Amino acid sequence: MKKVIIANFKMNQTAEETKSYFTKFLCKFDNKNIQPIICPPFTSLSVASFFTAGTEIKLGAQNVSYDESLTGEISAKMLKNIGAEYVICGHKDRREKFKETNNIINKKIKASLKEGLKCVLCVGETFAEKNSGKTAEILKRQLEECIRGLYENELESLIIAYEPIWAMNNTSAASIKEIENGAKIIRKTINDNYSEKASRDIVVIYGGSLNSLNTGKLIFAKGIDGAMFGSASLDVDSFVSILNRIK
Repeated sequence: MKKVIIANFKMNQTAEETKSYFTKFLCKFDNKNIQPIICPPFTSLSVASFFTAGTEIKLGAQNVSYDESLTGEISAKMLKNIGAEYVICGHKDRREKFKETNNIINKKIKASLKEGLKCVLCVGETFAEKNSGKTAEILKRQLEECIRGLYENELESLIIAYEPIWAMNNTSAASIKEIENGAKIIRKTINDNYSEKASRDIVVIYGGSLNSLNTGKLIFAKGIDGAMFGSASLDVDSFVSILNRIK
């Protein structure tokens, strides 16, 4: 199974900068062992789609609206039409800054799956929750409430990103032991709510302060199928160098 590597550009790169990024990326990227999924801003998706057409690179959006009647929002249908295959749901920025609840995230996932998009569901605990011994409780609740009502076969279109909030935008990532514990909790929750097969097959990745120094060992933690990068993905030369070293 290929390692799933997701790049979340956040609010970085104009359409012109995205053109330059993919021109370099496509020339330098050479690793059949991974599946790259790049998530540029909405305004750069059409450019990214043009450059990645016919390649192994998949595109994802950073957000989606479950309500198609709102001003200033983007629907799953629009994302699918422009070339996106994935969408990130439940990122800590959306949870914290926009007060998105598990119920809202659940609606976004269902709306996305209905239009044929695959979802990257982010879950993770805060520093206070971790120190209070509530990691398992928080991850279980987030996961169960966000995927409530999904059929087991729909999990094939879902990637779970374990992104402990306390390890994001930090100087150091979580330890291998902490990452493996998070993956174990996630897979147990899937097992309890669906089946052992679903638990085994679900794609679980890690995100949080990944860089060129720690990527190699952390994404090979037990139960982890890949990684999500933030700022480390913005420098195309450095990012491709990281990707090409993954075996």
